[in-house]
Amino acid sequence: MKKIIYILLGAMVFASCDGLTDKNEITKDAAEVPAITLFSNAQKEMAEFHAEPQINRLLSQQWSEVQYIDQSRYDFYNGGTPAWWWRSFYRDVLIDLDEFTKLALEDDSYLSEAVRTNQIAAGEVLKVYAWYTLVTSFGNIPYSEALDFENSFPKYDDQTTIYMDLLARLDAAIADMDVDAGFGSQASADLIYEGDMDGWFAFANSLKFRMGMLLADVDPATAEAAVAEASPNAFASADLDATFQFLGTPPNTDPVWSDLVQSGRNDYVASNTMVDFMNDLNDPRIGLYYTEHEGAYVGGEYGNFNVYADFSHINPNQTEPDFTHVILDYSEVEFLRAEAVERGFLAGSAAEHYENAIRASFEYWSGVNEIVGGAPIADAAIDAYLAQPSVAYATAEGGYRQKIGLQKYIALYNRGYDAWTEWRRLDYPILNVPYDMDYEDIPLRYLYPISEQNVNTANYNEAVSAMGSDDVSVSLFWDVN
Repeated sequence: MKKIIYILLGAMVFASCDGLTDKNEITKDAAEVPAITLFSNAQKEMAEFHAEPQINRLLSQQWSEVQYIDQSRYDFYNGGTPAWWWRSFYRDVLIDLDEFTKLALEDDSYLSEAVRTNQIAAGEVLKVYAWYTLVTSFGNIPYSEALDFENSFPKYDDQTTIYMDLLARLDAAIADMDVDAGFGSQASADLIYEGDMDGWFAFANSLKFRMGMLLADVDPATAEAAVAEASPNAFASADLDATFQFLGTPPNTDPVWSDLVQSGRNDYVASNTMVDFMNDLNDPRIGLYYTEHEGAYVGGEYGNFNVYADFSHINPNQTEPDFTHVILDYSEVEFLRAEAVERGFLAGSAAEHYENAIRASFEYWSGVNEIVGGAPIADAAIDAYLAQPSVAYATAEGGYRQKIGLQKYIALYNRGYDAWTEWRRLDYPILNVPYDMDYEDIPLRYLYPISEQNVNTANYNEAVSAMGSDDVSVSLFWDVN
């Protein structure tokens, strides 16, 4: 099991002081922090933000709310979602990673320059991942002038320009990696791969694959080039999946456990959106996602009030405090390969990659269930599922966007942000409309935090003007269909 590396705050320095200035010194905060602890903390914070249930499981309609339904009606401001997401990635992930890079470059204790370079390259991959999340959430954001404590009013950069720069940065990080050199003596501080540079190399290429495919509709030439370069080195099995292992004791537990178990609250039930899709397909994974209600799987109406006792609940296999969060996996990459073949970006069989992706999802969830003493899904059941005309690639209804879109949506259960992004990109599956709302009310982006409107007003206004408005209905640059 991967170990959480706690950030040591350092020894407190006590000294007798005379005068007001000395008495005002902050003596309980660390004067210096080891670089690698910032790398560890950024990984933990990023995993927590993506695993947090209120935003992610609701945004993509995987869960339904019971009594407090603001988030499932996309009332972002009432729940503070944009501000929390914005602040979390800038303050708790990107600033830590930026400082990690600075300190690693200054550290004279490295015995190998190749190890230093590998660590910095891994940090750069995480930076790209975090920036990718922000730009696909909001659109235009502070980028070139961000993370500067001396600049309280950073300008917003154009989202397309940012995205292309991120791809270039990712390419540079991949080129810098020396897999054979390893991660050095601090490998245990890497909470994702434990210093395995083969994993970082595969993860970086898988992220490049994902980022390339996001451009498929708006810039197919760039998308094809990125995909062709990344695919041979992206995940070829589940062995190197990018995951984060939470711990069994607070404060390093999975946020799902905190919200569903530790809190003692009953705020969520299964969503009828996901449950109905899976029931219609006779999907055996439904029993690993949710619990039965009176012998059936019943989802609560998304975006409306629900009675907790009347619907299926979240399967307890996901509510362990040390549940493992998936960042990016082989199943997702195989869906991307299937789509890339359909678009002519790669040679091969789209049907084969599609089937590989679904099988990988089944195998992952079987493993999740086995960890808590449950049974895996039998191979015969997986074969029967894939053979159904409604699932088989050759006979499933609709074009590849619909086929892949629905199955990818189901496979991305428990990864709500990624499921929402793929829905925006592929326009499938067709989600449910919350009560007394319209389909167009389902968000295509986050709203900017109110603090940006009030504090960074001039730059905020310029960004809004460039994007057309600060509205959830504004499509981001890559979402052109």
